[in-house]
Amino acid sequence: MDSDKTNLPTLLENVHPVILKDGQSYSDYLDSQDSPAWYWVLIGRIVVLSIVGFSLWYYQFESLIVVTVLFILVVPMEKLFPRHKGQKVRRPKWKLDVAYALSQPFLNIFGIIFAVIISFFSFTWVLGLIVSYFGIVEMIPGYIQPIVAFILFDFFGYWAHRWYHEVPELWKFHAIHHSPEHMDWISGFRIHPMDFALVGPGFFFLVFAGFSAETSGILALLQIVTGLFLHANVGWKLRPLHRLIPTPEFHHWHHANEKEAHCSNYSGFLPLWDIIFGTYYMPPDKRPEKYGIDEKIPEGMLGQLKYPIQGWGNPLRFIIHPFRTIGSWLRFSKQVLKGVWYSTTRKREPYRPLFRD
Repeated sequence: MDSDKTNLPTLLENVHPVILKDGQSYSDYLDSQDSPAWYWVLIGRIVVLSIVGFSLWYYQFESLIVVTVLFILVVPMEKLFPRHKGQKVRRPKWKLDVAYALSQPFLNIFGIIFAVIISFFSFTWVLGLIVSYFGIVEMIPGYIQPIVAFILFDFFGYWAHRWYHEVPELWKFHAIHHSPEHMDWISGFRIHPMDFALVGPGFFFLVFAGFSAETSGILALLQIVTGLFLHANVGWKLRPLHRLIPTPEFHHWHHANEKEAHCSNYSGFLPLWDIIFGTYYMPPDKRPEKYGIDEKIPEGMLGQLKYPIQGWGNPLRFIIHPFRTIGSWLRFSKQVLKGVWYSTTRKREPYRPLFRD
Protein backbone atom coordinates (compact mmCIF):
# COMPACT_ATOMS: atom_id res chain seq x y z
CA MET A 1 0.00 0.00 0.00
CA ASP A 2 2.85 2.39 0.91
CA SER A 3 4.63 1.66 -2.35
CA ASP A 4 1.44 2.49 -4.27
CA LYS A 5 1.24 5.88 -2.52
CA THR A 6 4.91 6.51 -3.31
CA ASN A 7 4.42 5.76 -7.00
CA LEU A 8 1.27 7.88 -7.30
CA PRO A 9 3.00 11.26 -7.88
CA THR A 10 5.24 9.65 -10.51
CA LEU A 11 2.23 8.19 -12.29
CA LEU A 12 0.46 11.57 -12.28
CA GLU A 13 3.52 13.26 -13.74
CA ASN A 14 3.39 10.82 -16.65
CA VAL A 15 -0.26 11.53 -17.42
CA HIS A 16 -0.61 13.55 -20.64
CA PRO A 17 -3.70 14.83 -22.45
CA VAL A 18 -4.95 12.77 -25.36
CA ILE A 19 -4.02 14.57 -28.58
CA LEU A 20 -6.12 14.06 -31.70
CA LYS A 21 -4.79 13.99 -35.24
CA ASP A 22 -5.24 17.72 -35.80
CA GLY A 23 -3.26 18.58 -32.65
CA GLN A 24 -6.39 19.35 -30.59
CA SER A 25 -6.62 17.91 -27.08
CA TYR A 26 -9.54 15.64 -26.30
CA SER A 27 -10.92 18.02 -23.64
CA ASP A 28 -10.87 20.90 -26.15
CA TYR A 29 -12.63 18.64 -28.64
CA LEU A 30 -15.42 17.90 -26.14
CA ASP A 31 -15.80 21.62 -25.42
CA SER A 32 -16.07 22.37 -29.11
CA GLN A 33 -18.91 19.87 -29.44
CA ASP A 34 -20.96 21.96 -26.99
CA SER A 35 -20.46 25.11 -29.06
CA PRO A 36 -22.97 25.90 -31.82
CA ALA A 37 -21.83 25.88 -35.44
CA TRP A 38 -20.54 29.18 -36.84
CA TYR A 39 -23.62 29.77 -38.94
CA TRP A 40 -25.89 29.50 -35.89
CA VAL A 41 -23.66 32.02 -34.11
CA LEU A 42 -23.96 34.34 -37.13
CA ILE A 43 -27.74 33.97 -37.28
CA GLY A 44 -27.96 34.59 -33.53
CA ARG A 45 -25.99 37.82 -33.83
CA ILE A 46 -28.16 38.99 -36.71
CA VAL A 47 -31.31 38.32 -34.66
CA VAL A 48 -29.92 40.17 -31.63
CA LEU A 49 -28.91 43.15 -33.78
CA SER A 50 -32.39 43.11 -35.32
CA ILE A 51 -34.01 43.18 -31.86
CA VAL A 52 -31.77 46.05 -30.77
CA GLY A 53 -32.37 47.95 -34.02
CA PHE A 54 -36.14 47.50 -33.90
CA SER A 55 -36.26 48.53 -30.24
CA LEU A 56 -34.28 51.70 -30.95
CA TRP A 57 -36.31 52.58 -34.05
CA TYR A 58 -39.81 51.80 -32.78
CA TYR A 59 -39.33 53.39 -29.35
CA GLN A 60 -37.53 56.45 -30.76
CA PHE A 61 -34.14 55.67 -29.20
CA GLU A 62 -35.66 55.70 -25.70
CA SER A 63 -33.32 53.01 -24.37
CA LEU A 64 -30.26 54.67 -25.90
CA ILE A 65 -31.13 57.91 -24.09
CA VAL A 66 -31.54 56.03 -20.80
CA VAL A 67 -28.20 54.24 -21.23
CA THR A 68 -26.45 57.51 -22.15
CA VAL A 69 -27.87 59.38 -19.15
CA LEU A 70 -26.98 56.51 -16.80
CA PHE A 71 -23.45 56.42 -18.22
CA ILE A 72 -23.00 60.16 -17.66
CA LEU A 73 -24.35 60.03 -14.10
CA VAL A 74 -22.89 56.79 -12.76
CA VAL A 75 -19.58 56.07 -14.52
CA PRO A 76 -17.81 59.20 -13.12
CA MET A 77 -18.80 58.06 -9.60
CA GLU A 78 -17.43 54.58 -10.35
CA LYS A 79 -14.12 56.12 -11.41
CA LEU A 80 -13.88 58.48 -8.44
CA PHE A 81 -15.08 56.04 -5.75
CA PRO A 82 -14.55 52.52 -7.13
CA ARG A 83 -15.53 49.48 -5.10
CA HIS A 84 -13.31 47.25 -7.25
CA LYS A 85 -10.33 49.29 -8.33
CA GLY A 86 -9.01 48.58 -11.79
CA GLN A 87 -12.35 47.33 -13.14
CA LYS A 88 -12.71 48.77 -16.61
CA VAL A 89 -15.86 50.16 -18.18
CA ARG A 90 -15.27 47.76 -21.07
CA ARG A 91 -14.96 44.74 -18.79
CA PRO A 92 -15.80 41.18 -19.95
CA LYS A 93 -19.31 40.82 -21.44
CA TRP A 94 -20.08 44.53 -21.36
CA LYS A 95 -21.41 44.28 -24.93
CA LEU A 96 -23.93 41.64 -23.81
CA ASP A 97 -25.27 43.96 -21.09
CA VAL A 98 -25.47 46.89 -23.52
CA ALA A 99 -27.48 44.68 -25.90
CA TYR A 100 -29.88 43.86 -23.06
CA ALA A 101 -30.16 47.54 -22.14
CA LEU A 102 -30.93 48.70 -25.68
CA SER A 103 -33.45 45.87 -26.18
CA GLN A 104 -35.38 46.46 -22.93
CA PRO A 105 -38.40 48.32 -24.39
CA PHE A 106 -39.08 45.52 -26.88
CA LEU A 107 -38.36 42.63 -24.49
CA ASN A 108 -40.52 44.14 -21.76
CA ILE A 109 -43.60 43.65 -23.95
CA PHE A 110 -43.32 39.89 -23.37
CA GLY A 111 -42.65 40.43 -19.68
CA ILE A 112 -45.78 42.56 -19.28
CA ILE A 113 -47.95 39.99 -21.10
CA PHE A 114 -46.61 37.23 -18.87
CA ALA A 115 -47.10 39.39 -15.76
CA VAL A 116 -50.74 40.05 -16.67
CA ILE A 117 -51.39 36.32 -17.17
CA ILE A 118 -49.73 35.43 -13.85
CA SER A 119 -51.58 38.23 -12.07
CA PHE A 120 -54.95 37.11 -13.41
CA PHE A 121 -54.50 33.49 -12.31
CA SER A 122 -53.07 34.52 -8.94
CA PHE A 123 -56.49 36.01 -8.08
CA THR A 124 -54.91 38.78 -5.99
CA TRP A 125 -57.23 41.10 -7.91
CA VAL A 126 -60.17 39.28 -6.28
CA LEU A 127 -58.69 40.04 -2.85
CA GLY A 128 -58.25 43.63 -4.00
CA LEU A 129 -61.92 43.82 -5.03
CA ILE A 130 -62.94 42.55 -1.59
CA VAL A 131 -60.82 45.26 0.06
CA SER A 132 -62.36 47.82 -2.30
CA TYR A 133 -65.90 46.59 -1.56
CA PHE A 134 -65.49 47.29 2.15
CA GLY A 135 -63.94 50.68 1.38
CA ILE A 136 -60.83 50.03 3.45
CA VAL A 137 -58.56 52.18 1.25
CA GLU A 138 -61.06 55.04 1.37
CA MET A 139 -60.79 55.02 5.17
CA ILE A 140 -57.09 55.90 4.86
CA PRO A 141 -56.41 59.67 4.61
CA GLY A 142 -55.38 60.65 1.08
CA TYR A 143 -51.97 61.95 2.09
CA ILE A 144 -51.16 58.64 3.81
CA GLN A 145 -52.36 56.36 0.99
CA PRO A 146 -49.10 56.65 -1.05
CA ILE A 147 -47.12 55.63 2.06
CA VAL A 148 -49.32 52.59 2.65
CA ALA A 149 -49.10 51.67 -1.05
CA PHE A 150 -45.31 52.02 -0.86
CA ILE A 151 -45.06 49.68 2.14
CA LEU A 152 -47.42 47.09 0.62
CA PHE A 153 -45.68 47.22 -2.78
CA ASP A 154 -42.29 46.65 -1.17
CA PHE A 155 -43.71 43.81 0.94
CA PHE A 156 -45.04 42.05 -2.19
CA GLY A 157 -41.76 42.75 -3.96
CA TYR A 158 -39.75 41.18 -1.15
CA TRP A 159 -41.66 37.90 -1.38
CA ALA A 160 -41.64 37.80 -5.18
CA HIS A 161 -37.87 38.30 -5.14
CA ARG A 162 -37.42 35.65 -2.47
CA TRP A 163 -39.43 33.10 -4.47
CA TYR A 164 -37.37 33.81 -7.58
CA HIS A 165 -34.31 32.74 -5.60
CA GLU A 166 -35.70 29.78 -3.67
CA VAL A 167 -38.06 28.09 -6.14
CA PRO A 168 -36.03 26.17 -8.77
CA GLU A 169 -38.47 26.75 -11.65
CA LEU A 170 -38.37 30.50 -11.00
CA TRP A 171 -34.64 30.69 -10.31
CA LYS A 172 -33.91 29.75 -13.92
CA PHE A 173 -35.36 33.11 -14.99
CA HIS A 174 -33.64 35.11 -12.25
CA ALA A 175 -30.30 33.33 -12.75
CA ILE A 176 -29.79 35.42 -15.89
CA HIS A 177 -29.77 38.59 -13.79
CA HIS A 178 -27.28 37.06 -11.35
CA SER A 179 -24.92 35.74 -14.02
CA PRO A 180 -22.75 38.92 -14.39
CA GLU A 181 -19.40 38.45 -12.69
CA HIS A 182 -18.86 42.22 -12.50
CA MET A 183 -21.15 44.74 -10.81
CA ASP A 184 -21.38 48.15 -12.45
CA TRP A 185 -23.64 50.73 -14.11
CA ILE A 186 -24.75 48.43 -16.93
CA SER A 187 -24.91 44.97 -15.30
CA GLY A 188 -28.39 45.56 -13.86
CA PHE A 189 -29.88 45.52 -17.35
CA ARG A 190 -29.11 41.84 -17.84
CA ILE A 191 -32.51 40.49 -16.94
CA HIS A 192 -34.94 38.03 -18.49
CA PRO A 193 -38.19 39.74 -19.60
CA MET A 194 -40.24 37.25 -17.56
CA ASP A 195 -38.15 37.88 -14.44
CA PHE A 196 -40.35 40.58 -12.93
CA ALA A 197 -43.68 38.84 -13.65
CA LEU A 198 -44.28 37.94 -10.00
CA VAL A 199 -44.43 41.65 -9.12
CA GLY A 200 -47.66 41.75 -11.16
CA PRO A 201 -49.96 40.13 -8.55
CA GLY A 202 -48.98 42.74 -5.96
CA PHE A 203 -49.53 45.52 -8.48
CA PHE A 204 -52.97 44.11 -9.37
CA PHE A 205 -53.94 43.94 -5.71
CA LEU A 206 -53.06 47.59 -5.11
CA VAL A 207 -54.96 48.81 -8.17
CA PHE A 208 -58.10 46.72 -7.58
CA ALA A 209 -58.06 47.57 -3.86
CA GLY A 210 -58.45 51.22 -4.75
CA PHE A 211 -54.95 52.63 -4.59
CA SER A 212 -54.00 55.02 -7.35
CA ALA A 213 -52.77 53.23 -10.49
CA GLU A 214 -50.38 56.14 -11.10
CA THR A 215 -48.87 55.70 -7.63
CA SER A 216 -48.41 51.96 -8.15
CA GLY A 217 -46.83 52.55 -11.56
CA ILE A 218 -44.45 55.17 -10.17
CA LEU A 219 -43.40 52.76 -7.42
CA ALA A 220 -42.64 50.04 -10.00
CA LEU A 221 -40.61 52.49 -12.10
CA LEU A 222 -38.80 53.81 -9.04
CA GLN A 223 -37.81 50.28 -8.03
CA ILE A 224 -36.30 49.66 -11.48
CA VAL A 225 -34.34 52.93 -11.49
CA THR A 226 -33.13 52.43 -7.91
CA GLY A 227 -32.06 48.88 -8.76
CA LEU A 228 -29.84 50.12 -11.59
CA PHE A 229 -27.96 52.46 -9.25
CA LEU A 230 -27.55 49.74 -6.61
CA HIS A 231 -25.46 47.69 -9.07
CA ALA A 232 -22.90 50.47 -9.49
CA ASN A 233 -19.24 49.77 -8.81
CA VAL A 234 -18.95 52.31 -5.99
CA GLY A 235 -17.19 51.79 -2.69
CA TRP A 236 -19.56 53.67 -0.42
CA LYS A 237 -20.38 51.66 2.69
CA LEU A 238 -23.00 54.08 4.08
CA ARG A 239 -23.05 51.98 7.24
CA PRO A 240 -25.57 54.16 9.19
CA LEU A 241 -28.13 53.59 6.42
CA HIS A 242 -27.79 49.81 6.15
CA ARG A 243 -30.93 49.00 8.11
CA LEU A 244 -32.96 51.90 6.71
CA ILE A 245 -32.58 51.82 2.93
CA PRO A 246 -30.83 49.55 0.40
CA THR A 247 -27.30 50.63 -0.44
CA PRO A 248 -24.87 49.41 -3.12
CA GLU A 249 -23.12 47.38 -0.40
CA PHE A 250 -26.46 45.80 0.58
CA HIS A 251 -27.25 44.81 -3.01
CA HIS A 252 -23.70 43.72 -3.81
CA TRP A 253 -23.98 41.17 -1.02
CA HIS A 254 -27.22 40.00 -2.61
CA HIS A 255 -25.29 39.32 -5.84
CA ALA A 256 -22.24 37.83 -4.13
CA ASN A 257 -21.42 34.28 -5.18
CA GLU A 258 -20.47 33.32 -1.64
CA LYS A 259 -22.30 30.53 0.14
CA GLU A 260 -23.16 32.47 3.28
CA ALA A 261 -24.62 35.34 1.22
CA HIS A 262 -26.97 33.27 -0.92
CA CYS A 263 -30.68 33.94 -0.37
CA SER A 264 -30.18 37.26 1.39
CA ASN A 265 -31.05 40.96 1.05
CA TYR A 266 -34.19 40.60 -1.07
CA SER A 267 -35.76 43.97 -0.21
CA GLY A 268 -36.18 46.60 -2.90
CA PHE A 269 -36.72 49.64 -0.67
CA LEU A 270 -36.90 48.60 3.00
CA PRO A 271 -34.29 46.23 4.50
CA LEU A 272 -36.79 45.91 7.34
CA TRP A 273 -38.39 42.95 5.54
CA ASP A 274 -35.06 41.10 5.44
CA ILE A 275 -34.55 41.82 9.13
CA ILE A 276 -38.04 40.57 10.04
CA PHE A 277 -37.91 37.39 7.92
CA GLY A 278 -34.29 36.46 8.67
CA THR A 279 -32.66 37.13 5.28
CA TYR A 280 -30.62 40.22 6.25
CA TYR A 281 -26.88 39.75 5.66
CA MET A 282 -24.41 42.61 6.16
CA PRO A 283 -21.23 41.32 7.87
CA PRO A 284 -19.22 44.16 9.43
CA ASP A 285 -15.79 42.58 8.94
CA LYS A 286 -15.72 41.87 5.20
CA ARG A 287 -17.06 42.98 1.83
CA PRO A 288 -18.36 41.08 -1.23
CA GLU A 289 -15.62 40.09 -3.67
CA LYS A 290 -16.99 37.41 -5.99
CA TYR A 291 -20.12 37.70 -8.12
CA GLY A 292 -21.97 35.53 -10.61
CA ILE A 293 -23.42 32.03 -10.34
CA ASP A 294 -22.07 28.49 -10.46
CA GLU A 295 -24.58 27.25 -13.04
CA LYS A 296 -23.46 27.09 -16.62
CA ILE A 297 -25.71 29.24 -18.77
CA PRO A 298 -25.37 30.27 -22.44
CA GLU A 299 -23.03 33.11 -23.29
CA GLY A 300 -25.22 35.05 -25.75
CA MET A 301 -28.46 36.94 -25.26
CA LEU A 302 -30.63 34.62 -27.36
CA GLY A 303 -29.34 31.54 -25.54
CA GLN A 304 -29.97 33.20 -22.18
CA LEU A 305 -33.52 34.20 -23.15
CA LYS A 306 -34.21 30.60 -24.13
CA TYR A 307 -32.44 29.03 -21.14
CA PRO A 308 -35.32 29.12 -18.59
CA ILE A 309 -37.89 27.76 -21.07
CA GLN A 310 -35.79 25.31 -23.06
CA GLY A 311 -37.59 22.32 -21.56
CA TRP A 312 -41.08 23.65 -22.26
CA GLY A 313 -41.33 22.07 -25.71
CA ASN A 314 -42.94 23.40 -28.88
CA PRO A 315 -45.29 26.36 -28.17
CA LEU A 316 -47.61 25.08 -30.93
CA ARG A 317 -48.07 21.81 -29.04
CA PHE A 318 -51.25 23.21 -27.51
CA ILE A 319 -52.97 23.13 -30.92
CA ILE A 320 -52.18 19.46 -31.49
CA HIS A 321 -52.42 18.19 -27.91
CA PRO A 322 -54.42 20.77 -25.91
CA PHE A 323 -55.29 18.50 -22.97
CA ARG A 324 -51.75 17.20 -22.59
CA THR A 325 -50.43 20.74 -22.70
CA ILE A 326 -52.91 21.93 -20.07
CA GLY A 327 -51.95 18.96 -17.93
CA SER A 328 -48.26 19.83 -18.17
CA TRP A 329 -49.06 23.45 -17.27
CA LEU A 330 -51.00 22.33 -14.22
CA ARG A 331 -48.15 20.06 -13.09
CA PHE A 332 -45.68 22.89 -13.57
CA SER A 333 -47.90 25.30 -11.61
CA LYS A 334 -48.32 22.76 -8.84
CA GLN A 335 -44.55 22.36 -8.58
CA VAL A 336 -44.06 26.13 -8.44
CA LEU A 337 -46.75 26.55 -5.77
CA LYS A 338 -45.14 23.78 -3.75
CA GLY A 339 -41.81 25.61 -3.89
CA VAL A 340 -43.48 28.93 -3.00
CA TRP A 341 -45.13 27.35 0.04
CA TYR A 342 -41.85 25.86 1.25
CA SER A 343 -39.98 29.14 0.76
CA THR A 344 -42.68 31.07 2.62
CA THR A 345 -42.92 28.70 5.59
CA ARG A 346 -39.31 27.57 6.00
CA LYS A 347 -37.38 28.24 9.21
CA ARG A 348 -36.03 31.71 9.86
CA GLU A 349 -32.33 30.87 9.41
CA PRO A 350 -29.51 31.16 6.84
CA TYR A 351 -30.62 29.15 3.84
CA ARG A 352 -29.21 27.79 0.60
CA PRO A 353 -31.53 25.77 -1.68
CA LEU A 354 -30.35 22.27 -2.50
CA PHE A 355 -30.76 22.89 -6.24
CA ARG A 356 -28.06 25.60 -6.01
CA ASP A 357 -25.40 23.09 -4.81
